Amino acid sequence: MDSALPATIPSDIIVEKPAAREGKVLIDAARPYAVESPGRTVWVVVSTLAAWATCFALATALPAPWYARLPFTVLTALIAVRSFILFHDVMHTAMCRGNALWARVSRPVVTAFGFWILTPPRIWKESHNYHHAHTAKLVGSHIGSYMMLTPAMYAKATPSQQRMYRLMRSPLNVAVGYLTVFLWGMCVGPFLKAKKKHWDSALALVLHLAQIALTVYFFGVGAAFTGVIGCVGLACGMGAYLFYAQHNFPDIHVQPRESWSYTRAALESSSFMEMSPLMHWFTGNIGYHHVHHLNPQIPFYRLPEAMAGIPELQHPGRTSLRLKDLRAAFALKLWDPAKGHMVGYDEASAG
Repeated sequence: MDSALPATIPSDIIVEKPAAREGKVLIDAARPYAVESPGRTVWVVVSTLAAWATCFALATALPAPWYARLPFTVLTALIAVRSFILFHDVMHTAMCRGNALWARVSRPVVTAFGFWILTPPRIWKESHNYHHAHTAKLVGSHIGSYMMLTPAMYAKATPSQQRMYRLMRSPLNVAVGYLTVFLWGMCVGPFLKAKKKHWDSALALVLHLAQIALTVYFFGVGAAFTGVIGCVGLACGMGAYLFYAQHNFPDIHVQPRESWSYTRAALESSSFMEMSPLMHWFTGNIGYHHVHHLNPQIPFYRLPEAMAGIPELQHPGRTSLRLKDLRAAFALKLWDPAKGHMVGYDEASAG
């Protein structure tokens, strides 16, 4: 894993590919949208975090039976997903840039939210920047993403490796992403591998456990479940699925390592998730994922504008939060180069 990978577009990768000129034209077309509006950034940071804090307080400390607090648990989790996108954009330097007072105040506030959502900055930047530089590359894309194998690679794996692969790509792993993807993958695992390097992963874990303990002490066990555990758990599960579906959809194209192209990976290996305007708000426009992968420095509130303004971005592979699309996403297990699309385990065996 290369911690020195750039947070911006890896142009050195782009220029070495056969379609470099076309890719550069498209990237140049997206650059005008990679400009934040200070006023809009301040508004989304203040309004989003204020809404999250209010709902979280109600989910935790509202003097009412636990079941009366559950609607606030769900609402807090939804707003937490949007709040995470603020953190995500700050890590990409898409928002809160420069040394202006508003930016210097906003950056640490938004970064601190990463600890609440169990996403400490160091491991997130390291793994996520790698992900952007290797999206849907057949070998080497698993860091910061869900592992992907071909039928031949899967057949050569040991039984224990196959079981682990099945578990990683199962709905269960996504549903309990709070435990597997975030608590372990972002906190415990990185710290155990490199204690000095990932001290902030340990800090995130300690702060999370301390928050649970303090909530139990002051408000009771039920408040810990409707508040900290419930809110973080639901938000992590939603985030884990969004990330899964963004790169596991029926029309995805996966490229061999030797002919991989950055722009093709953005356009053909990252989905557009159809949602209602309300869900686009809750998810911070992360459904415009192909636009984000083309230029991760576009602020989330300008992604729809970029898609509308660039014709090449208007025909992406699509998915949604409808049940049929959830089932379709989880049915995709292996990339079959011969067929040119993802297949399930049964189809791979039959082929």
